[in-house]
Amino acid sequence: MKSPFRRSVLALAAIGLVAGASLASAQQQSQRALKKYESGTKEFWTHPPDDWFLGDETEAQKGLAPPSGPPTGASDTELAALIKKIKLPAGFKIEVWASGVLAARQMAWGDKGTLFVGSFGLGNVYAITDKDGKKEVKTILKGLNMPTGLAFKDGALYVIAVDKLIKYENAEANLDKLGDGKVVYDDMPSYAAHGWKYIAVDKDGWFYIPFGPPFNIGLPPTNVSQIRRVDPKTGNAEVYALGVRNSVGGDVDPRTGKYWFTENARDWISDDLPSDKLNMVSQIGEHFGYPYCHQGNLPDTKFALGHKCSEFTPPVLNLGAHVAPLGMKFYTGNQFPSEYKNSILIAEHGSWNRHKYQGGRIVRVTVGPDGKNPKQDVFASGWIEGDQGYLGRPADIILDKDGSILVADDWAGAIYRISYKK
Repeated sequence: MKSPFRRSVLALAAIGLVAGASLASAQQQSQRALKKYESGTKEFWTHPPDDWFLGDETEAQKGLAPPSGPPTGASDTELAALIKKIKLPAGFKIEVWASGVLAARQMAWGDKGTLFVGSFGLGNVYAITDKDGKKEVKTILKGLNMPTGLAFKDGALYVIAVDKLIKYENAEANLDKLGDGKVVYDDMPSYAAHGWKYIAVDKDGWFYIPFGPPFNIGLPPTNVSQIRRVDPKTGNAEVYALGVRNSVGGDVDPRTGKYWFTENARDWISDDLPSDKLNMVSQIGEHFGYPYCHQGNLPDTKFALGHKCSEFTPPVLNLGAHVAPLGMKFYTGNQFPSEYKNSILIAEHGSWNRHKYQGGRIVRVTVGPDGKNPKQDVFASGWIEGDQGYLGRPADIILDKDGSILVADDWAGAIYRISYKK
Protein backbone atom coordinates (compact mmCIF):
# COMPACT_ATOMS: atom_id res chain seq x y z
CA MET A 1 0.00 0.00 0.00
CA LYS A 2 1.39 3.41 -1.01
CA SER A 3 2.02 5.96 1.74
CA PRO A 4 0.16 9.30 1.71
CA PHE A 5 3.48 11.00 0.93
CA ARG A 6 4.14 8.71 -2.05
CA ARG A 7 0.59 9.22 -3.34
CA SER A 8 1.11 13.00 -3.12
CA VAL A 9 4.38 12.77 -5.06
CA LEU A 10 2.73 10.67 -7.77
CA ALA A 11 -0.19 13.11 -7.98
CA LEU A 12 2.17 16.09 -8.32
CA ALA A 13 4.10 14.26 -11.01
CA ALA A 14 0.87 13.57 -12.93
CA ILE A 15 -0.14 17.21 -12.64
CA GLY A 16 3.28 18.20 -13.92
CA LEU A 17 2.95 15.91 -16.93
CA VAL A 18 -0.51 17.31 -17.79
CA ALA A 19 0.69 20.89 -17.36
CA GLY A 20 3.72 20.17 -19.53
CA ALA A 21 1.56 18.65 -22.25
CA SER A 22 -0.84 21.59 -22.10
CA LEU A 23 2.06 24.05 -22.34
CA ALA A 24 3.52 22.19 -25.31
CA SER A 25 0.10 22.20 -27.01
CA ALA A 26 -0.30 25.93 -26.36
CA GLN A 27 3.18 26.59 -27.77
CA GLN A 28 2.40 24.55 -30.88
CA GLN A 29 -0.86 26.50 -31.32
CA SER A 30 0.91 29.85 -30.97
CA GLN A 31 3.63 28.78 -33.44
CA ARG A 32 1.16 27.52 -36.04
CA ALA A 33 0.95 29.78 -39.05
CA LEU A 34 -2.24 31.77 -39.52
CA LYS A 35 -4.68 30.12 -41.92
CA LYS A 36 -5.02 31.99 -45.17
CA TYR A 37 -7.10 31.30 -48.26
CA GLU A 38 -6.78 32.26 -51.89
CA SER A 39 -10.53 32.55 -52.24
CA GLY A 40 -10.67 34.79 -55.29
CA THR A 41 -10.53 31.94 -57.78
CA LYS A 42 -13.16 29.81 -59.45
CA GLU A 43 -11.43 26.67 -58.15
CA PHE A 44 -12.00 27.84 -54.59
CA TRP A 45 -15.67 28.70 -55.22
CA THR A 46 -16.55 25.43 -56.91
CA HIS A 47 -14.42 23.17 -54.67
CA PRO A 48 -14.01 25.02 -51.38
CA PRO A 49 -11.97 23.36 -48.62
CA ASP A 50 -13.86 21.88 -45.68
CA ASP A 51 -12.98 24.88 -43.50
CA TRP A 52 -13.65 27.51 -46.19
CA PHE A 53 -15.77 29.52 -43.73
CA LEU A 54 -12.77 30.31 -41.54
CA GLY A 55 -11.45 32.96 -43.90
CA ASP A 56 -8.05 34.49 -43.15
CA GLU A 57 -7.24 34.18 -39.46
CA THR A 58 -5.88 37.00 -37.36
CA GLU A 59 -3.40 36.60 -34.53
CA ALA A 60 -5.90 37.97 -32.02
CA GLN A 61 -8.57 35.42 -33.01
CA LYS A 62 -6.43 32.46 -34.03
CA GLY A 63 -8.05 29.08 -33.44
CA LEU A 64 -11.67 30.22 -33.27
CA ALA A 65 -14.00 27.90 -35.17
CA PRO A 66 -17.72 27.06 -35.26
CA PRO A 67 -18.70 24.60 -32.51
CA SER A 68 -20.62 21.42 -33.31
CA GLY A 69 -23.89 20.68 -31.58
CA PRO A 70 -24.87 17.30 -30.15
CA PRO A 71 -25.57 14.97 -33.11
CA THR A 72 -28.68 13.56 -31.47
CA GLY A 73 -29.97 16.89 -30.16
CA ALA A 74 -31.06 17.36 -26.56
CA SER A 75 -33.00 14.75 -24.63
CA ASP A 76 -36.42 15.51 -23.19
CA THR A 77 -34.82 15.68 -19.74
CA GLU A 78 -32.21 18.15 -20.96
CA LEU A 79 -34.86 20.25 -22.70
CA ALA A 80 -36.97 20.36 -19.54
CA ALA A 81 -33.96 21.69 -17.64
CA LEU A 82 -33.07 24.11 -20.44
CA ILE A 83 -36.39 25.92 -20.68
CA LYS A 84 -36.23 26.69 -16.96
CA LYS A 85 -33.16 28.82 -17.73
CA ILE A 86 -34.79 30.93 -20.46
CA LYS A 87 -35.56 34.48 -19.39
CA LEU A 88 -38.68 36.14 -20.80
CA PRO A 89 -40.65 39.33 -20.06
CA ALA A 90 -43.38 39.09 -17.42
CA GLY A 91 -46.44 37.15 -18.58
CA PHE A 92 -44.59 35.07 -21.19
CA LYS A 93 -44.05 31.33 -21.02
CA ILE A 94 -41.82 28.94 -22.96
CA GLU A 95 -42.40 25.22 -23.39
CA VAL A 96 -41.09 22.43 -25.59
CA TRP A 97 -43.50 22.04 -28.51
CA ALA A 98 -41.62 19.20 -30.25
CA SER A 99 -38.32 17.40 -29.75
CA GLY A 100 -36.25 15.19 -32.02
CA VAL A 101 -36.28 17.75 -34.85
CA LEU A 102 -32.57 17.45 -35.53
CA ALA A 103 -30.74 20.49 -36.97
CA ALA A 104 -34.09 22.34 -37.29
CA ARG A 105 -34.01 25.45 -39.45
CA GLN A 106 -36.79 27.28 -41.34
CA MET A 107 -40.42 26.41 -40.60
CA ALA A 108 -43.60 26.72 -42.69
CA TRP A 109 -47.24 25.92 -41.91
CA GLY A 110 -49.30 23.71 -44.19
CA ASP A 111 -52.96 24.59 -44.75
CA LYS A 112 -54.12 21.67 -42.59
CA GLY A 113 -51.88 22.46 -39.61
CA THR A 114 -48.77 20.46 -40.53
CA LEU A 115 -45.55 22.19 -39.52
CA PHE A 116 -42.81 21.61 -42.10
CA VAL A 117 -39.22 22.10 -40.96
CA GLY A 118 -35.99 22.23 -42.97
CA SER A 119 -32.61 21.18 -41.61
CA PHE A 120 -28.95 22.14 -41.71
CA GLY A 121 -26.37 19.56 -42.72
CA LEU A 122 -28.52 16.44 -42.42
CA GLY A 123 -30.41 16.67 -45.71
CA ASN A 124 -33.76 16.13 -43.98
CA VAL A 125 -37.14 17.82 -44.19
CA TYR A 126 -39.60 17.08 -41.38
CA ALA A 127 -43.38 17.19 -41.00
CA ILE A 128 -44.80 17.61 -37.49
CA THR A 129 -48.42 16.63 -36.91
CA ASP A 130 -50.69 15.98 -33.93
CA LYS A 131 -51.27 12.30 -33.13
CA ASP A 132 -53.32 11.32 -30.09
CA GLY A 133 -52.59 14.68 -28.47
CA LYS A 134 -48.83 14.42 -29.02
CA LYS A 135 -46.54 15.87 -31.66
CA GLU A 136 -45.32 13.30 -34.17
CA VAL A 137 -42.10 14.20 -35.99
CA LYS A 138 -41.75 12.45 -39.34
CA THR A 139 -38.82 12.70 -41.75
CA ILE A 140 -40.51 13.13 -45.12
CA LEU A 141 -37.47 13.92 -47.29
CA LYS A 142 -33.88 12.71 -47.02
CA GLY A 143 -30.60 13.21 -48.84
CA LEU A 144 -31.16 16.78 -50.03
CA ASN A 145 -28.33 19.30 -50.21
CA MET A 146 -28.74 21.67 -47.24
CA PRO A 147 -32.56 21.98 -47.36
CA THR A 148 -32.64 24.76 -44.78
CA GLY A 149 -35.33 26.88 -46.43
CA LEU A 150 -38.93 26.12 -47.30
CA ALA A 151 -42.33 27.66 -47.94
CA PHE A 152 -45.88 26.40 -48.34
CA LYS A 153 -48.24 27.89 -50.91
CA ASP A 154 -51.44 26.74 -52.64
CA GLY A 155 -51.20 23.24 -51.19
CA ALA A 156 -47.61 22.72 -52.31
CA LEU A 157 -44.44 22.47 -50.25
CA TYR A 158 -41.41 24.29 -51.70
CA VAL A 159 -37.94 23.27 -50.53
CA ILE A 160 -34.74 25.04 -51.51
CA ALA A 161 -31.66 22.82 -51.51
CA VAL A 162 -28.70 25.11 -52.38
CA ASP A 163 -29.12 25.12 -56.18
CA LYS A 164 -32.68 23.88 -56.69
CA LEU A 165 -36.12 25.13 -55.70
CA ILE A 166 -38.26 21.99 -55.62
CA LYS A 167 -42.06 21.87 -55.56
CA TYR A 168 -43.99 19.00 -53.93
CA GLU A 169 -47.65 19.10 -54.94
CA ASN A 170 -50.46 18.28 -52.48
CA ALA A 171 -47.86 17.75 -49.78
CA GLU A 172 -50.03 17.31 -46.71
CA ALA A 173 -51.97 14.45 -48.31
CA ASN A 174 -48.74 12.67 -49.31
CA LEU A 175 -46.42 12.92 -46.31
CA ASP A 176 -45.35 9.28 -46.75
CA LYS A 177 -44.74 9.53 -50.49
CA LEU A 178 -43.75 13.00 -51.62
CA GLY A 179 -41.72 11.61 -54.51
CA ASP A 180 -38.95 13.53 -56.23
CA GLY A 181 -40.89 16.76 -56.67
CA LYS A 182 -40.51 19.17 -59.56
CA VAL A 183 -37.63 21.62 -59.92
CA VAL A 184 -39.19 25.01 -60.61
CA TYR A 185 -36.06 27.19 -60.43
CA ASP A 186 -32.39 26.23 -60.63
CA ASP A 187 -30.45 29.28 -61.81
CA MET A 188 -28.24 29.03 -58.73
CA PRO A 189 -24.60 28.20 -57.97
CA SER A 190 -24.06 24.61 -56.85
CA TYR A 191 -21.47 25.22 -54.13
CA ALA A 192 -22.77 24.85 -50.60
CA ALA A 193 -20.56 27.57 -49.12
CA HIS A 194 -23.05 30.16 -47.81
CA GLY A 195 -25.46 28.52 -50.26
CA TRP A 196 -28.10 27.52 -47.71
CA LYS A 197 -31.13 29.76 -47.95
CA TYR A 198 -34.42 30.78 -46.32
CA ILE A 199 -37.52 31.85 -48.26
CA ALA A 200 -39.92 34.74 -47.68
CA VAL A 201 -43.18 35.01 -49.65
CA ASP A 202 -44.75 38.31 -50.74
CA LYS A 203 -48.41 39.14 -51.45
CA ASP A 204 -47.97 38.27 -55.13
CA GLY A 205 -46.69 34.79 -54.28
CA TRP A 206 -43.11 35.54 -55.34
CA PHE A 207 -40.23 34.25 -53.20
CA TYR A 208 -37.38 36.36 -51.84
CA ILE A 209 -34.26 34.20 -51.89
CA PRO A 210 -30.77 35.24 -50.65
CA PHE A 211 -27.50 34.18 -52.33
CA GLY A 212 -24.43 34.31 -50.12
CA PRO A 213 -20.79 34.50 -51.29
CA PRO A 214 -18.66 31.33 -51.00
CA PHE A 215 -16.19 32.79 -48.52
CA ASN A 216 -15.81 35.13 -45.56
CA ILE A 217 -14.68 38.21 -47.49
CA GLY A 218 -13.65 38.86 -51.08
CA LEU A 219 -14.91 40.08 -54.42
CA PRO A 220 -17.78 37.67 -55.01
CA PRO A 221 -18.87 35.99 -58.23
CA THR A 222 -21.48 38.17 -59.91
CA ASN A 223 -24.30 35.67 -59.33
CA VAL A 224 -24.14 35.84 -55.52
CA SER A 225 -24.07 38.44 -52.70
CA GLN A 226 -27.61 39.38 -53.67
CA ILE A 227 -31.31 38.87 -53.00
CA ARG A 228 -33.44 37.59 -55.85
CA ARG A 229 -37.21 37.71 -56.22
CA VAL A 230 -38.42 34.51 -57.89
CA ASP A 231 -41.82 33.53 -59.30
CA PRO A 232 -42.20 29.81 -58.47
CA LYS A 233 -44.99 29.45 -61.04
CA THR A 234 -42.95 30.53 -64.05
CA GLY A 235 -39.32 30.39 -62.93
CA ASN A 236 -38.91 34.07 -63.77
CA ALA A 237 -36.60 36.00 -61.47
CA GLU A 238 -35.12 39.43 -60.88
CA VAL A 239 -32.13 40.61 -58.88
CA TYR A 240 -33.73 42.59 -56.08
CA ALA A 241 -30.82 43.75 -53.91
CA LEU A 242 -27.02 43.70 -54.11
CA GLY A 243 -24.06 43.86 -51.74
CA VAL A 244 -25.44 41.31 -49.28
CA ARG A 245 -22.99 39.04 -47.47
CA ASN A 246 -24.89 36.22 -45.79
CA SER A 247 -28.61 36.57 -45.22
CA VAL A 248 -30.47 33.62 -43.69
CA GLY A 249 -33.74 35.24 -42.76
CA GLY A 250 -36.22 37.81 -43.99
CA ASP A 251 -39.88 38.81 -43.94
CA VAL A 252 -42.31 41.11 -45.71
CA ASP A 253 -43.56 44.09 -43.71
CA PRO A 254 -47.36 43.76 -43.37
CA ARG A 255 -47.62 47.56 -43.22
CA THR A 256 -45.84 48.37 -46.48
CA GLY A 257 -45.07 45.17 -48.42
CA LYS A 258 -41.34 45.95 -48.28
CA TYR A 259 -38.80 43.19 -47.80
CA TRP A 260 -36.63 43.24 -44.67
CA PHE A 261 -33.75 40.87 -44.01
CA THR A 262 -31.10 39.99 -41.46
CA GLU A 263 -27.45 39.89 -42.51
CA ASN A 264 -24.41 38.20 -40.98
CA ALA A 265 -21.34 40.43 -41.30
CA ARG A 266 -17.81 39.27 -42.08
CA ASP A 267 -15.52 37.53 -39.59
CA TRP A 268 -11.88 38.02 -38.59
CA ILE A 269 -11.75 41.73 -37.79
CA SER A 270 -12.15 41.59 -34.02
CA ASP A 271 -14.43 40.35 -31.25
CA ASP A 272 -16.43 43.58 -31.47
CA LEU A 273 -16.38 44.41 -35.19
CA PRO A 274 -18.25 44.46 -37.44
CA SER A 275 -21.90 44.47 -36.41
CA ASP A 276 -24.49 42.18 -37.94
CA LYS A 277 -27.42 44.04 -39.50
CA LEU A 278 -31.13 44.43 -40.03
CA ASN A 279 -31.87 45.84 -43.50
CA MET A 280 -34.88 47.09 -45.45
CA VAL A 281 -35.13 47.22 -49.25
CA SER A 282 -36.84 50.47 -50.22
CA GLN A 283 -36.35 50.10 -53.97
CA ILE A 284 -35.16 47.41 -56.33
CA GLY A 285 -31.41 47.35 -57.01
CA GLU A 286 -30.16 48.83 -53.74
CA HIS A 287 -26.61 47.92 -52.73
CA PHE A 288 -25.97 47.15 -49.07
CA GLY A 289 -22.19 47.49 -49.07
CA TYR A 290 -20.55 44.05 -49.11
CA PRO A 291 -17.61 43.60 -49.55
CA TYR A 292 -16.67 47.28 -49.57
CA CYS A 293 -18.31 48.52 -46.39
CA HIS A 294 -19.54 46.89 -43.18
CA GLN A 295 -22.18 47.98 -40.64
CA GLY A 296 -22.85 51.11 -42.71
CA ASN A 297 -19.75 53.00 -41.59
CA LEU A 298 -16.73 50.67 -41.61
CA PRO A 299 -14.76 50.48 -44.90
CA ASP A 300 -13.06 47.13 -45.39
CA THR A 301 -9.32 47.49 -44.95
CA LYS A 302 -8.58 45.39 -48.06
CA PHE A 303 -11.71 45.39 -50.20
CA ALA A 304 -13.03 48.95 -49.89
CA LEU A 305 -11.18 49.60 -53.17
CA GLY A 306 -11.72 53.35 -52.93
CA HIS A 307 -15.45 53.11 -52.23
CA LYS A 308 -17.02 55.17 -49.46
CA CYS A 309 -19.70 53.84 -47.14
CA SER A 310 -21.94 56.75 -48.15
CA GLU A 311 -22.35 55.10 -51.57
CA PHE A 312 -24.39 52.24 -50.09
CA THR A 313 -27.68 51.70 -48.28
CA PRO A 314 -27.04 51.74 -44.52
CA PRO A 315 -28.65 49.22 -42.19
CA VAL A 316 -31.86 50.08 -40.40
CA LEU A 317 -30.19 48.79 -37.26
CA ASN A 318 -26.83 47.35 -36.21
CA LEU A 319 -27.63 44.35 -34.03
CA GLY A 320 -24.20 43.66 -32.50
CA ALA A 321 -20.99 41.88 -33.48
CA HIS A 322 -21.18 38.17 -34.31
CA VAL A 323 -24.70 37.67 -32.94
CA ALA A 324 -25.61 35.80 -36.19
CA PRO A 325 -29.22 36.89 -36.83
CA LEU A 326 -31.16 34.28 -38.79
CA GLY A 327 -34.95 33.86 -39.08
CA MET A 328 -37.11 36.91 -38.39
CA LYS A 329 -40.83 37.61 -38.36
CA PHE A 330 -43.07 40.63 -38.04
CA TYR A 331 -45.42 39.85 -35.20
CA THR A 332 -48.98 40.07 -36.58
CA GLY A 333 -50.80 38.01 -33.94
CA ASN A 334 -53.20 39.17 -31.24
CA GLN A 335 -52.05 37.14 -28.23
CA PHE A 336 -49.04 39.26 -27.22
CA PRO A 337 -49.50 42.74 -25.69
CA SER A 338 -50.55 45.44 -28.16
CA GLU A 339 -47.11 47.05 -28.22
CA TYR A 340 -45.76 43.91 -29.92
CA LYS A 341 -47.94 44.41 -32.99
CA ASN A 342 -45.79 44.74 -36.13
CA SER A 343 -42.54 44.62 -34.19
CA ILE A 344 -39.82 42.29 -35.49
CA LEU A 345 -38.70 39.19 -33.62
CA ILE A 346 -35.25 37.94 -34.65
CA ALA A 347 -33.69 34.56 -33.84
CA GLU A 348 -29.99 35.15 -33.14
CA HIS A 349 -28.03 31.95 -33.68
CA GLY A 350 -25.01 33.20 -31.74
CA SER A 351 -21.27 33.70 -32.20
CA TRP A 352 -18.33 31.55 -33.13
CA ASN A 353 -15.78 34.16 -34.26
CA ARG A 354 -15.64 35.74 -30.82
CA HIS A 355 -13.92 34.77 -27.57
CA LYS A 356 -17.06 35.42 -25.54
CA TYR A 357 -20.16 34.39 -27.44
CA GLN A 358 -23.15 36.66 -27.73
CA GLY A 359 -26.49 36.26 -29.49
CA GLY A 360 -28.06 32.87 -28.84
CA ARG A 361 -31.32 34.64 -28.04
CA ILE A 362 -34.40 36.33 -29.51
CA VAL A 363 -34.48 40.09 -29.82
CA ARG A 364 -37.42 42.36 -30.51
CA VAL A 365 -37.07 45.40 -32.76
CA THR A 366 -39.65 48.16 -32.83
CA VAL A 367 -39.33 50.39 -35.87
CA GLY A 368 -41.46 52.61 -38.08
CA PRO A 369 -42.58 51.39 -41.51
CA ASP A 370 -40.09 53.86 -43.00
CA GLY A 371 -37.21 52.22 -41.11
CA LYS A 372 -36.77 55.16 -38.77
CA ASN A 373 -36.46 55.23 -34.97
CA PRO A 374 -35.44 51.58 -34.52
CA LYS A 375 -35.04 50.21 -31.03
CA GLN A 376 -34.09 46.70 -29.96
CA ASP A 377 -34.42 44.87 -26.68
CA VAL A 378 -33.81 41.28 -25.61
CA PHE A 379 -37.01 39.24 -25.67
CA ALA A 380 -35.74 35.75 -24.76
CA SER A 381 -32.28 34.74 -23.53
CA GLY A 382 -30.51 31.98 -21.63
CA TRP A 383 -29.29 29.65 -24.40
CA ILE A 384 -25.62 30.51 -23.64
CA GLU A 385 -23.85 29.59 -20.41
CA GLY A 386 -20.47 31.09 -19.57
CA ASP A 387 -18.25 32.37 -22.37
CA GLN A 388 -18.83 29.66 -24.97
CA GLY A 389 -21.38 27.21 -23.64
CA TYR A 390 -24.35 26.67 -25.94
CA LEU A 391 -27.45 25.02 -24.54
CA GLY A 392 -29.34 25.82 -27.73
CA ARG A 393 -29.22 28.12 -30.78
CA PRO A 394 -32.41 29.79 -32.07
CA ALA A 395 -32.60 29.55 -35.86
CA ASP A 396 -36.12 30.55 -36.96
CA ILE A 397 -39.44 31.97 -35.74
CA ILE A 398 -42.97 31.41 -37.01
CA LEU A 399 -46.35 32.66 -35.83
CA ASP A 400 -48.93 30.11 -34.68
CA LYS A 401 -52.64 30.60 -35.39
CA ASP A 402 -53.40 31.38 -31.72
CA GLY A 403 -50.90 34.26 -31.69
CA SER A 404 -48.11 32.41 -29.91
CA ILE A 405 -44.78 31.89 -31.68
CA LEU A 406 -42.74 28.78 -32.40
CA VAL A 407 -38.93 28.88 -32.31
CA ALA A 408 -36.67 26.37 -34.08
CA ASP A 409 -33.43 25.40 -32.30
CA ASP A 410 -30.96 23.54 -34.52
CA TRP A 411 -28.49 22.85 -31.67
CA ALA A 412 -30.97 21.16 -29.34
CA GLY A 413 -33.07 19.74 -32.19
CA ALA A 414 -36.28 21.18 -30.81
CA ILE A 415 -39.20 23.50 -31.47
CA TYR A 416 -40.31 25.75 -28.59
CA ARG A 417 -43.62 27.53 -28.11
CA ILE A 418 -43.64 30.98 -26.49
CA SER A 419 -47.04 32.24 -25.37
CA TYR A 420 -48.43 35.10 -23.36
CA LYS A 421 -51.12 35.27 -20.69
CA LYS A 422 -52.01 38.27 -18.59
